[in-house]
Amino acid sequence: MHDFSLLVEHFPYAGLFILLILGGIGLPFPEDATLILCGFLLSQTIIKPMPGLLVVYSGLLIADLLLYHFGRKFGRKIVTHKRFQRILSPERFSKIEEQFKRRGSLFILIGRHFIGLRAQIFIVAGVMRMSALKFSIADAVSAIFTIAIMVGAGYAGGNSLQVIKKDISRIEHVAVFVLITMLVIYLFARYVGSGDKGSGQTRY
Repeated sequence: MHDFSLLVEHFPYAGLFILLILGGIGLPFPEDATLILCGFLLSQTIIKPMPGLLVVYSGLLIADLLLYHFGRKFGRKIVTHKRFQRILSPERFSKIEEQFKRRGSLFILIGRHFIGLRAQIFIVAGVMRMSALKFSIADAVSAIFTIAIMVGAGYAGGNSLQVIKKDISRIEHVAVFVLITMLVIYLFARYVGSGDKGSGQTRY
């Protein structure tokens, strides 16, 4: 994980793309977290909007197509395949298959916005031999909404952090000013007070 954080730090575009591909095929790099990270990097001007959004958009679509391809390649045997058992159980497959029969492409548009369901939907789409063109179009449209929501959240959070930092900086400056003022007043009062005492003593 540390190696990937260094990758994102030094090569942010490549890092985001690789994280999306790895997360899409089941490794512990959540898609949403990577998109939020993209938004944060945008807010800090570490990456530029156009190339950054193109990178995450293409990364999402490629990862989804890989899952679709796996489903198409292995067919129904995929539910017993050791690499995919933890992603898709036979019971889960039956439920998603039924939803596909009812809603078709619309199920992809809706389903990909539910965490934990995305990979399963894309695999089942491949198993059911859904048209690659229909799948790509539905996935491309739904990915736009996912990116808008998650990258937008990361961008807003990054800007909020900047505001908080500025506020903290202002508070620190005010605090320093108040402390210096209090110190000056204290020293002045002590000096004047001691001067008054001294002059009072000379009168006697």
